[in-house]
Amino acid sequence: MSRFTRLIVFIYMFAAITLISEAQYLLPIIKHEPSKQYYTTFDIGSATKSHVTLAIDLGTNLTWLNCRNLKSLSSLRLITCQSSTCKSIPGNGCDIKYYLYRQPNPLGKPVTGRVVQDKATFSTTDGGIIPLSEVSLPHFTFSCATQGLSLPVAGVLGLSPVGESPFWRQVTSAFNVIPKFALCLPSSVFGIGHFYVGGVNSYNIPPFNSNNPIPMSLTPLKNVDSGKYLISVMSIYVEGIPLLLKPSLLEGGAKLSTVVPYTVLQTDIYNALASAFTLKATKIGMSKVPGMSEFLGTTTFKTCFEEGGSRRNIEEFMNVPVIEIGLPGRSGEVKWRFHGANTVVRVLETVICLAFVDGGEKPHESMVIGTHQLQDYMIEFDLSTSRMAFSESLLLHNSSCLTM
Repeated sequence: MSRFTRLIVFIYMFAAITLISEAQYLLPIIKHEPSKQYYTTFDIGSATKSHVTLAIDLGTNLTWLNCRNLKSLSSLRLITCQSSTCKSIPGNGCDIKYYLYRQPNPLGKPVTGRVVQDKATFSTTDGGIIPLSEVSLPHFTFSCATQGLSLPVAGVLGLSPVGESPFWRQVTSAFNVIPKFALCLPSSVFGIGHFYVGGVNSYNIPPFNSNNPIPMSLTPLKNVDSGKYLISVMSIYVEGIPLLLKPSLLEGGAKLSTVVPYTVLQTDIYNALASAFTLKATKIGMSKVPGMSEFLGTTTFKTCFEEGGSRRNIEEFMNVPVIEIGLPGRSGEVKWRFHGANTVVRVLETVICLAFVDGGEKPHESMVIGTHQLQDYMIEFDLSTSRMAFSESLLLHNSSCLTM
């Protein structure tokens, strides 16, 4: 390759990079306490806008909602079977002329609906937590189902890592921004969390800003084409001591989920974690409470404790054993640390339970990280590099994902 040719290639690559917009978009995240689900809201429609509420799901490909919740259907445009949009969505199906799409529903029975387009309106941001101005995605593609979810949720926002249909992909493609998004799930219903799409700026959640960015660790996403957000797991620790596990138990890694409330573990992993946690907990004055599953009428929590010496004035910093997940990093293992607010859940005034669930001997995934563990962390998915970035718990910095 001649020097002149190399120069042309360099200029072309530089131009391609600089053409990518640094714009960033912001949507709210609201916690629905009864269902432990998280949802977001934005407007759909042209002349008449409808404010829709959608559950956030990392596993759904095409956003769907019950269109009976829309104030007007006049601006909806049906997608034909011969269109390029139709051909870009997996699972092609037709009803004479128009495209039908059937997909799993993470919160119930599968849904089928006609694929349509309409304008979606949401906010821009500069990396902060305050919306700056409105912007519209003119041809937002989604499925118009005839069924919905329990109010106030009208459907599901698709954030799958594959294809052209997920919400983040449609936004980043339309506005030519870096294909990434970030979630900051709030731990309370008394305020909103933050859903960022695109941008290369820092996330300006006080006390952090562009000059003092949130410290983030990186780990690669694996098997992105599977349609799941999977990360490799090297080890699991309790108070710095690794659990003794068969290597095969961790081979599948961990899936991240925004619809599973509490992290689900294969039985052998759960038993090892519960045993190590109990050993450390009793040494700091916590006493195990047997029979809580029967008392509570649920099998969700099997390992519970009377707080005893672990109790503090600030509940978020309960003095309970720290759980860590070891992940591959740039130069060796990085640890994702979970403290009291993310490792236990209060079930009675003085009784807390380990917020991890026994998923059985042969689950589909050995580890599914749920929302109780994700809340009050900044989690970024960069699909341009197939990497996930995660912060420490913001509670450690006298902050949180919650904006009042």
